[in-house]
Amino acid sequence: MTFDRRKFLVATVASALAPQFASASDKLNIVATTGMIADTARQIGGNHVEVQALMGPGVDPHAYRQTRSDIAAMTRTDLVLWHGLYLEAQMEEFLVKLGRRRASIPVAEAMPRESLISHADYDGRFDPHVWMVPNLWREVAHSIAKAMSDARPALAKTFTANLARFEAELDALQAYGETTLATVPEAARVLLTAHDAFGYFGREFGYEVIGIQGISTESEAGLNRISSLVDMLVERKIAAAFVESSVSDRNIRALIEGAAAQNHTVAIGGELFSDAMGEDGTYEASYIGMIDHNITTIARALGGKTPERGLNGNLAVGS
Repeated sequence: MTFDRRKFLVATVASALAPQFASASDKLNIVATTGMIADTARQIGGNHVEVQALMGPGVDPHAYRQTRSDIAAMTRTDLVLWHGLYLEAQMEEFLVKLGRRRASIPVAEAMPRESLISHADYDGRFDPHVWMVPNLWREVAHSIAKAMSDARPALAKTFTANLARFEAELDALQAYGETTLATVPEAARVLLTAHDAFGYFGREFGYEVIGIQGISTESEAGLNRISSLVDMLVERKIAAAFVESSVSDRNIRALIEGAAAQNHTVAIGGELFSDAMGEDGTYEASYIGMIDHNITTIARALGGKTPERGLNGNLAVGS
């Protein structure tokens, strides 16, 4: 009998909802693995929740392993929200086991499979980077709201109302992406990044995406891969590459140096937020701000027209 990971995770979600949540007090205590999930839970929960994100700015979720303090937090909280789709590859075994004892919900696992991008090198797995497209993140936001409503039924109407407000912000962000990214000349719509985190972005907005590493940062880029990419950059006269806040820029620097050796200049188009959000306390530390930054940075670097400080006028100067 073969192991069906998806059925197992769906069953885990169902069993996770059975335990009683802590009813004392007041606020629903949530531990979220990523900043994107944590921010969305805060938007939906408002002042009725306390949310802790395990992974902060610049942290790579593909490689992250739970610490002792993480384990303590997850075993004591009311609700654990994690992404799934093998994003938290080093934590998944623990998170699934935790779901047998308390609510531990992989919020992206319920997404329709036809919406997901499969990967030839990862049999039965999908690209987890769905947060890159606001219309896809809406599905995850619904899963988060459902998990929170199941945890606190008395607050379900409040969570639903807050979700609707957040969805309106997602709609505005999606529209901004569509209009702003369309200002980039078609020939320039090539997005070269450190790892293949922008597949959904490219599919949604009509960009060719080239990642030096695969969909996980755990996959290494060999010398042959770097060499072939350098040749491609030179041949196609690609003028910009992007670093990522949660991934080493070593490979991007190697590409730039390799192209320079062939008398072709490649500039760094900017730093993108791929697997983690911006610094705490900034606009870019929100989901909306993170994607606003990416859209604006990409469009500006590739020759598009952008507002100076993004969709809401809140981006840091120089973003």
